[in-house]
Amino acid sequence: MKIGIDARLYGPKQGGLGRYIQQLILNLEKLDLDHEFVIFLRRENWDEYSPTNPRFIKVLADIPWYGWKEQFLLPNLIDRQKIDLMHFPHWNVPIFYRRPFVVTIHDLLLLHFPTRRASSLNAPTYWIKNNVFKIVIKHAIKQARCIITPSDYTKKDIQNTFHRAAEDITVLHQGPTAFPENSRASITPYGIRQPFVMYVGVAYPHKNLSFLLKAWALFKKTYHTDHQLVLVGKENYFYQQLLSSDVWKKCPDVCHTGFVPDDDLPKIYQSASLYVMPSLYEGYALPCLEAMRYKLPVVSSQATCLPEVLKGAALYFNPFDTNSLVETIHRGLTDMPLRETIISAGQKLLTNYSAKTLAEKTLAIYQKTVDNI
Repeated sequence: MKIGIDARLYGPKQGGLGRYIQQLILNLEKLDLDHEFVIFLRRENWDEYSPTNPRFIKVLADIPWYGWKEQFLLPNLIDRQKIDLMHFPHWNVPIFYRRPFVVTIHDLLLLHFPTRRASSLNAPTYWIKNNVFKIVIKHAIKQARCIITPSDYTKKDIQNTFHRAAEDITVLHQGPTAFPENSRASITPYGIRQPFVMYVGVAYPHKNLSFLLKAWALFKKTYHTDHQLVLVGKENYFYQQLLSSDVWKKCPDVCHTGFVPDDDLPKIYQSASLYVMPSLYEGYALPCLEAMRYKLPVVSSQATCLPEVLKGAALYFNPFDTNSLVETIHRGLTDMPLRETIISAGQKLLTNYSAKTLAEKTLAIYQKTVDNI
């Protein structure tokens, strides 16, 4: 069996999606395989992946995601490799790709947050692209031989929105990233000072960072602590908008690090006092699991899949109520027995989430799908 994986979004620079693809491929390589794998990469992430298993080869597919070339050129490029089954780890499946495929749908964010505020495009261009994307998502979900999701929340969302049968959708939880050890790492170059509360991720509107900043300003005013709020994430249009906003300018003791490579990120987790997840919508909660891996207590929004994934290993707050977040942060920082309880629960929770198990179960899906073709 020859399996292709679209890894054009491979690597930590592409956020949680890039980490998912990276961890999946690296752990598939470690399994006892009878299959061949073709890994499709762009030029910009070509050097980030070097196969260690002789059954894995990489092929250059230097085609931008979400554009017309992806729809028209990528199918032919894949077909030249004579793939038996293709895995698209995101919804952007070319509508002209006609061979069997499985797809991972992490969430239906595009359908639930289709706002102009979530785009840097002008209105007409945004409207056209947004509607094309909806067609692409629908095609991917309708035509996939199997759909993989990271949570039951996303599975039910797909069932309710697109009416795919439950047996066509498999929930596979992701494990926390296995970061490299780096004894020389330091938080100082990033403008971070202890003690601090941290967030890792993008600044899209659904991440609710403006709400977090308002709550942080209220927290500092109410409790007069020395804590800093640290936002870790690659600077782009959305962070630029946030950093130029009035709410940012009025917020005390806040730091944006920009992109932090994997060599340095563990040191930040290890040095923090608390992790906060303010999001209004998630398909999974990978940064929260990464924080737990470093025994960092987590406070989380109670929205969408977060209680499902984090269970009793987090303190929850109402993501529309700043007072709720303020008091939850305060409890997470000052209630020592509660902190120990949450940390312990996080360590137990992580035993349920493994990148190795994800790879094994994904491979089983590949085999079952090919057997049924």
